[in-house]
Amino acid sequence: MSNSLLDNCPGATSSSSWASAPLHRQLHLAEGAAANNFDVSLPGKSDAVRQILKDPYRLDFTELSGRPAERDLEDALVDNLVRFLTELGVGFAFVGRQYPIVVGDSEYRIDLLFYHCKLHCYVVLELKTRKARAEHFGQLGFYVSVVDDLVRDKERYEPTLGILIAESRDRAMVEYALRGYNTPLAVSTYAGLPEGVRELLPSAEDLSRIADHALNAPATSEPEEE
Repeated sequence: MSNSLLDNCPGATSSSSWASAPLHRQLHLAEGAAANNFDVSLPGKSDAVRQILKDPYRLDFTELSGRPAERDLEDALVDNLVRFLTELGVGFAFVGRQYPIVVGDSEYRIDLLFYHCKLHCYVVLELKTRKARAEHFGQLGFYVSVVDDLVRDKERYEPTLGILIAESRDRAMVEYALRGYNTPLAVSTYAGLPEGVRELLPSAEDLSRIADHALNAPATSEPEEE
């Protein structure tokens, strides 16, 4: 990561490292919270990291209709990058879209890569416009491991996080899937879909707890060419 990115991050100093918290060896699956394995994968730091999550994320500012393709959703989020960063919460800095990583003879592309200025860590974000499946965690865990090993400066930055944002999730499946990984992973859903798939989203009570952080106007940047 370039120094310019860190220079633009408020509070990006070693003195603001992750706060400690008691170790609870259980998955955090509280109602209205993003399911994650942070208690096990980040002992002593899980509470501080969990504060950056929300469930669901409101993506209605994309104004997509029907069931969008994952690349279309990705395009819309990049076009509205300011709004998306605001919805993610304080501290997220955009690093890249379709971020390339090379492992062996193969190249892979991460949907969206961020850096969190307060937590001092990279955040891998994968988008799924369908229900979360067990195999999605394998893909996300792979990307997190590669970024952690090949991109992260281990002397300066904390372990990489992975967040899967899916259309919906089965909480029982997520619990079992997360148990199999030592890398810090979380899964959230998103709101703002058309009425035809609205029944797949969390309850109205869950949605009412999510503040609408969208700004008045979208970013003016053009979509990147493939």
